[in-house]
Amino acid sequence: MQVELEDRFQEFVRARWSHLVRTAFLLTGDAHHAEDLTQTALAKAYRSWRRVARSDNPEAYVRRMLVSCNSDRFRKRRVPESLTAAPPERAGRDETAWADERSALLPALAELPPRQRAVVVLRYWEDLSEAEVADALGCSPGTVKSQASKGLAKLRTYPGLARAMGAGEQPCVDGGTHR
Repeated sequence: MQVELEDRFQEFVRARWSHLVRTAFLLTGDAHHAEDLTQTALAKAYRSWRRVARSDNPEAYVRRMLVSCNSDRFRKRRVPESLTAAPPERAGRDETAWADERSALLPALAELPPRQRAVVVLRYWEDLSEAEVADALGCSPGTVKSQASKGLAKLRTYPGLARAMGAGEQPCVDGGTHR
């Protein structure tokens, strides 16, 4: 039975690794922190995989672990963050290289408080519903709505995003634009 659970866990990791790392990258703003954060969350998921696998949505369960592990980084010790406009260049293909194209968004996300950043990333980048974000963050849907509203309002005023967009366009968190 243990072998079957381990196989299911390995299959889950293979299928969802890059997606989880991208989400972690948006939460942390750093490719190395993102990989560390994903590994930490998956290590916790492995220890309780029997319970995680029984849940209705194992990915949502692990995503919540990811967000919690990110919050724990700030609780244990103050971690200085220094986000750059673009992730550092790497030799070879980087799973988070797609973020280079949206480099104007990274410093703007860095300006948001961690809770607002988590809500904006999960709600608009990951395209989760308000209920799913509330579940992932352990808060009410009303809190998700207010944090999203405040976060988007702050993003709209960020000068780096305004310069990246053409005239008459509004920045869109998913990397596109709205007219």
